[in-house]
Amino acid sequence: MLKLSLCLMAGALAAGDCALAQNAPLILNSPDQQLVMHFGIQPTKNASSKLVYSLTFHGKQALDNSGLALELGDQPPLGSDVRIVGSDAGEGVDDYTLTNSKVSKVHDAYNSLAIHVQENGGQHRTMTIEARAYNGGIAFRYVLPAQDSMKGVQLRQEDTEFRLSMDATDWALALPNYRSSYESEYVQLPTTAFSNQGGVSSSFLIGMPLLMHEPGVAWMSLMEADIEGNSAMYVTNPSGNWAGHWFVSKLSPRFDDPHLAVEGTLPHHSAWRVLMVADDPGRLVESTLVYDLGPENRIADTTWIHPGKASWNWWVGDVGKDGQSAYTTDNMKYYVDFAAQSGFPYMMLDAGWSAGRDITTLNGKVDVPELVQYAATKHVKVWIWLYSESVMQQMKEAFPLYEKWGVAGIKIDFINRDDQQGIQFYYDVAKEAAQHHLMVDFHGTHTPWGLDRTYPNVLSYEGVLGMENNKVGRRDSPVDRSVFAFTRLIAGPMDYTPGGFRNATEDGFEARDVNPMVMGTRAQQLALYVIFQTPFQMVSDSPQAYADQPAFQFIKDVPVSWDATRVVNGKPGEFATIARKSGNEWYLGGMTNWTPRTLEIPLNFLGNGSYTAQIYEDAADAADNPTHVTIRKQSVRSTETLTLHLAPGGGCAIRFIPQKGK
Repeated sequence: MLKLSLCLMAGALAAGDCALAQNAPLILNSPDQQLVMHFGIQPTKNASSKLVYSLTFHGKQALDNSGLALELGDQPPLGSDVRIVGSDAGEGVDDYTLTNSKVSKVHDAYNSLAIHVQENGGQHRTMTIEARAYNGGIAFRYVLPAQDSMKGVQLRQEDTEFRLSMDATDWALALPNYRSSYESEYVQLPTTAFSNQGGVSSSFLIGMPLLMHEPGVAWMSLMEADIEGNSAMYVTNPSGNWAGHWFVSKLSPRFDDPHLAVEGTLPHHSAWRVLMVADDPGRLVESTLVYDLGPENRIADTTWIHPGKASWNWWVGDVGKDGQSAYTTDNMKYYVDFAAQSGFPYMMLDAGWSAGRDITTLNGKVDVPELVQYAATKHVKVWIWLYSESVMQQMKEAFPLYEKWGVAGIKIDFINRDDQQGIQFYYDVAKEAAQHHLMVDFHGTHTPWGLDRTYPNVLSYEGVLGMENNKVGRRDSPVDRSVFAFTRLIAGPMDYTPGGFRNATEDGFEARDVNPMVMGTRAQQLALYVIFQTPFQMVSDSPQAYADQPAFQFIKDVPVSWDATRVVNGKPGEFATIARKSGNEWYLGGMTNWTPRTLEIPLNFLGNGSYTAQIYEDAADAADNPTHVTIRKQSVRSTETLTLHLAPGGGCAIRFIPQKGK
């Protein structure tokens, strides 16, 4: 239950009476009482005051008093020199189904509190902080009601602070500016290392999600949800000194007026600021908070939306059955044939088919309608690649054309913006695509924020330093992958594009554009199909690479959407083991960095009875021959523990099939 101090606890006094108790803290508890948010007014050095919040977890301080304020127009920040004039407490349960996600059913209880504040002077502007506390984290957002003192919203910046109770260890997505593709490493550093005293933050913004570990207190992931009508949030450490361990929000500026982040009408609400909190990082990966806080499904008929794996021409350099590269209709039919033979529902046709940036006209290389018609005879559907700026200009003409052609989905690339208009682009695409029965995969993109609940035709997003980097350098490695499992993956579906079968040791790897290698073992590539969740999953290598390879069977078998997800164990940058359920079967993926590892895997996620475990694991010599995989079967029960031996850069993939009558 919610606990409110003084008049707010009783909830019986008028808002004006509550204002007399403005310095008494308002308290919001999670249903299990382990997360506690405090809201109040804190005096400042200039004899004024500011609105703040703080957070405890298991009775330990996780966030110290942190400011809440909005910079609107040419006025002082709304959040300074204010008083609390009232509050509303409540509770609820998010109870809904998800399609093609990491879980199929969600039941998540929360307690809520709305804090109403007003300026003491000036124009006496008002705002509300809406907050929710779940057992797995907290969320809050700013709400600006219609009022005479403001004719509209001209938001310059949001001054939301996250003052950590100690110098945490952070895994931060360091980005160069507001126009990136979110394709970078997560830098592991103490919070103080990001202080703007000439360090990292003097050159980089930190994108979402941000993973933080306060030893002895909590693991936390900072994210955002329901961004519609707003711009994306980044954070920096502005402390300017060696002892500063806190972050503050920075909103992506509008292109047409870089002095503004958001412009609009009243009433207006910000995106949700989401802080997942747990005892270990695996619980963060399992969380559905970002979906809980998003709008419900807006597509009435979703029967045409289907997840699935796809053959793909681009990663291997358009290599055909003769071993030569060719971007032609006949060669793309080869990839369609491969999808059909493998039981994949899709073929992904990448860039090169359109006449320059005109995405309504063919250039004569690949005849998309002919390819789509050919694929239909093989019971395969085709996705096509699009350049984002062309979509912005030609969406209304192009999408009906693709529906006429019979295209199943569109991969939109190089968006590279998350300002207010850029965020609106995602919603416009999702809505327009749904009207023409097109599924969507966003690339060169902001990390997910729950849009795929609202528009389930949005199947996936890139927003990650993916396997494509093997074509040009060494930026993708088993170390990065073990970090992504606890950072980028928390945000939502991740189109990392696994499946490389030209596996190499760390010393034996060389970057090449055609038939690229991948660092790490083949068994790790299999494991990624379970660990890196996305309902639109690439099978990235060439058909020749998979020919006569027994390990390919796991890629053919593994689903792409799940009913349940359990993180068995792991540590960012070191290893990860994730189990997922589809129907009555379970699948498990385990991977390690360059350190060989023996993992003890309790099977208590399994149901009753016996299961046949089809195990694909690193062969005994995989440290030297990373393409070698041992395949075996074993009968197991939920009371047992499996021992897995992972080679350097190695992995293990397991399918658990219930045994009839056992």
